[in-house]
Amino acid sequence: MGDGGPTGDNPFEGLPFLGDLARMLQSQGPLSWDAARQFAQQVATGGASEANPDPGERIQLEQLSRVADLRVADVTGLPTSTTGAVVTVVPVTRTEWARRTLDAYRPFLERLSSSLSAAGAAPGNENDDLSGDPTSQLLGGIFSMIGPMMLGMQSGAMVGHLARRSLGQYDLPLPRPRSDELTIVAANLDELGEEWSLPPDDLRLWICLSEMATHAVLGRPHVRRRMESLVLDYVSAFRPDAGALEASLGNVDPSDLQGLQQALGDPSALLGAIQSPEQRAMLPRLEALAAVVVGYVDHVMDTVGTTLIGSYGMLTEALHRRRVEAGAADRFVEHLFGLELGREQYERGAAFVEGVLERAGTDALGRLWHSERELPTPAEVDAPGLWLARIDLPD
Repeated sequence: MGDGGPTGDNPFEGLPFLGDLARMLQSQGPLSWDAARQFAQQVATGGASEANPDPGERIQLEQLSRVADLRVADVTGLPTSTTGAVVTVVPVTRTEWARRTLDAYRPFLERLSSSLSAAGAAPGNENDDLSGDPTSQLLGGIFSMIGPMMLGMQSGAMVGHLARRSLGQYDLPLPRPRSDELTIVAANLDELGEEWSLPPDDLRLWICLSEMATHAVLGRPHVRRRMESLVLDYVSAFRPDAGALEASLGNVDPSDLQGLQQALGDPSALLGAIQSPEQRAMLPRLEALAAVVVGYVDHVMDTVGTTLIGSYGMLTEALHRRRVEAGAADRFVEHLFGLELGREQYERGAAFVEGVLERAGTDALGRLWHSERELPTPAEVDAPGLWLARIDLPD
């Protein structure tokens, strides 16, 4: 775009908020972490100050985490520690949870931003011709600039939204940097308990068990590598699609700056425009692994929780309903990483686990995490008998 299009070199001139951010991010690189952190904190707290978790809460969680550690290790046969240290569960504020989560997701978000920047700068193919009318040129220019910028802002904002709702660090089954300190958001636990009239001590033990079980599975080196690799490949395959982008924004008059700003404020429209065929081809493997992880963790929870928590049935019903009823804002990061977990995914994972148990029992299920060879393919997730037949074959 030699002349910068109808609105000049910066397509956001006249949009004070977006224009200032565009200039800032042009000078800082493809993704501004300062902006992401500021958005995350603002959204997480609503601008209000937060009290530190009560020391008594920390002591209680230390005790509960020891119980959870022992029971999960006993049922799964897996080491719960990833560093050799004792695994602990600690309460944090929403701000601290958001900060840690942004740091944990940084490799994925930076890969996403880099892939968008590279794709936006690459010459178009016959399906990406931006040499047509001025509207298409403007849309292409907007996309090349707004994509990385909005990812920084929206990722921070959406992590802030997650901080207001998440109970622990594994609401999304994505490995985090190696550490045996697990975090839960005490304020969110309190709000959930009051809203659903859940026993607070039982609720905390339930969360400790769930976090510990997920940590044990994702702590397996080959599981971590596979999940990280699949997510990194997925975010690397986002591609600008001028045709899809124009379909999303083509009805907006480029001279209507207010309408343009409102259209670009919808993250789902932006992401829908740039999801590539390569990503759709990758999703089955990513979805299969995620389904097996959550299905197995639910099985561990049922095995341990029913004997350890008096209100386990009530808690599980409430928490299962809650996790599949998340709003679009809370799903944004899931959509970025290809890890959208709705009811269908949880049921798929549960069906795989039940199928293995019915055919071969707990010993066979325990082989699930032995090595990368035992990780099921998408077809095997839907047909557990195929998985059992394959893993029984000699290498």
